[in-house]
Amino acid sequence: MKQFRIYGAIILSMIFWSLSFIWFKQANVNYKPLTIIFLRLVFAVIMLSIYLIMKGDFNVIKKEDRKWFLLLAVFEPFLYFIGESTGLTYVTSTTGSVIISTIPAVVALAAWLFFRERLRLINYAGIFLSFAGIVVFVLDGTGALSFNIKGLLLLLLAVFSAAGYNITLGRLVGSYSPVFIVNIQNIIGVILFAPIFILTDFSNFFRSSHSLSSLLPVLELALFASCGAFILFGWSVKQIGVARVNPFTNFIPIFTAVFSFFILGNTLTLQNITGMIIVISGIFLSQINGARKISGEVPDLAGKTA
Repeated sequence: MKQFRIYGAIILSMIFWSLSFIWFKQANVNYKPLTIIFLRLVFAVIMLSIYLIMKGDFNVIKKEDRKWFLLLAVFEPFLYFIGESTGLTYVTSTTGSVIISTIPAVVALAAWLFFRERLRLINYAGIFLSFAGIVVFVLDGTGALSFNIKGLLLLLLAVFSAAGYNITLGRLVGSYSPVFIVNIQNIIGVILFAPIFILTDFSNFFRSSHSLSSLLPVLELALFASCGAFILFGWSVKQIGVARVNPFTNFIPIFTAVFSFFILGNTLTLQNITGMIIVISGIFLSQINGARKISGEVPDLAGKTA
């Protein structure tokens, strides 16, 4: 029964993160990307703060760690959300999830660059294969990009921001819980996004008509993707270890493609499916018996939307 609960929690967290791409598309019908980001962060901070208060898990941030928390928040949610949320306005939710799914491979490469963590040849082959899969996925029948290049560049900003986030995270996970770290980075994220929101979307937001249906996707992003998925994933890692849990993150693009087909009516071509399989295969290869982790907890948050 316990094993059933553990794997049920893992699958549910993957489903929540997969649906986040779809919920954003739904929210984007009524709200601009920066509005979605700001509201999502505010709601997530409220929910996670309540959770931490109930658990009694608030910590005092050490003085020497303050700069790392600030840098962490600059990478994610600030730069990450700008890249992901704005990029998703130019591509389908499935395409976005496939590109975002390369984060574990980029993190492995960043670990080699900054920490000289050596990978096996098969790991480097996997990294190359995952990027080759993206090319297959996004090219149309004439060999041209099937979506605006701006969307690709913005999503790549998210990918590399996530890599910087994970490198920075390695300095904090030994002293603070994952949920506490996510809550603090979201609080700083609210502070960073507030001036931009006020200058660009504030007046438009209050002139717009609001309803439960228009706010529902934003609430879903905050509750399920930013809170529930992190808690479920972190609990699962504590139960059976990150090595057994982390491979499940590679199924996020598959779940997203399936949900996009049924909920948004997106179509999938044989080329899309082939590219997706190549990307996921490459990510698996990049993690086979790879180098030691930056920290035992770093993969807990790798490749997720905060």
